[in-house]
Amino acid sequence: MTVAGLVLASCSSTGDTGKADAGGGEPLKVGFITKFPVDFYDIMVDAVKKYDEAQPDVEVIYGQGKSGTDDEGVINHIENMIAKDVKAIAITPTSPAVQTSLDKAVKAGIKVVLVDNDIPGWTGKSSVVATDNLAGGKLAGTWLAGNLPAGAKIGILQGRVGNPSLDDRVKGLKETLGSKATVVGEPATDCDQTKGLNAAQDLLTANPGLTAIYGACGPPIVGALQAVKAAGKKPGEITVIGFDASPDELKAIKAGDQTGSVAQFPAKMGSLGIETAVAAAHGEQVPPSVDTGTEMVTKENAAEFA
Repeated sequence: MTVAGLVLASCSSTGDTGKADAGGGEPLKVGFITKFPVDFYDIMVDAVKKYDEAQPDVEVIYGQGKSGTDDEGVINHIENMIAKDVKAIAITPTSPAVQTSLDKAVKAGIKVVLVDNDIPGWTGKSSVVATDNLAGGKLAGTWLAGNLPAGAKIGILQGRVGNPSLDDRVKGLKETLGSKATVVGEPATDCDQTKGLNAAQDLLTANPGLTAIYGACGPPIVGALQAVKAAGKKPGEITVIGFDASPDELKAIKAGDQTGSVAQFPAKMGSLGIETAVAAAHGEQVPPSVDTGTEMVTKENAAEFA
């Protein structure tokens, strides 16, 4: 049975939200918390809003951090959701640092569904709805292994070191890239565009013969493209592979400035994440993990992802 099929009809929304059903009851309140305002999470939120609008018996309360490392902001949103008596929280955790607050939510009877990122070893979650990030990293590594020249040198722009999902994207890459290229540097970027720009500039300066750059998330790769251009490199002279296939990346891929990216499906994460949270809140059995898929995007198929 699909997750969507697990979602049961509940009661009506409150009058101040404009939702009502024949029973005139209260809505099922659920929270949806995302890391920070970038295209990837905005797409996710838009998908949840569509779900929210179509469900007269569910009220979604939203929260969003300010950056990929804003643990404090995300924790504040969790505490706010607890105070508002939500019955479930779907959340893209910034790091394991938010676990204590999530434990508090679970203790209060709130079901927690992790979206996009897992917290390995944490037993309080009802489900994880996410990309198989290790598989996505392997997809990128396999592509690079088959397309880089002998003796290639690659710089890896990590996301936030210690974030399991982002770390898996690098681990997967290395597993399938093997000895096809030498890794000359792995700076962390916290998934920040400016940090990606600076890190890529350092890699290019220290390694004049750099062949490729791989990024564990989208914003740093956008920064890396700026660094490549500033270094006077021609489009395609350096192979640039990202992870997210964000709108900015897709634009760069179509223009020939970026070589490719591993596509995730944030809209699918959002809709399946909130559906799973609602199902869990109703006491339904939900799958422990839901893989939302990955696909390699290059200029040949980029138009399919626009």
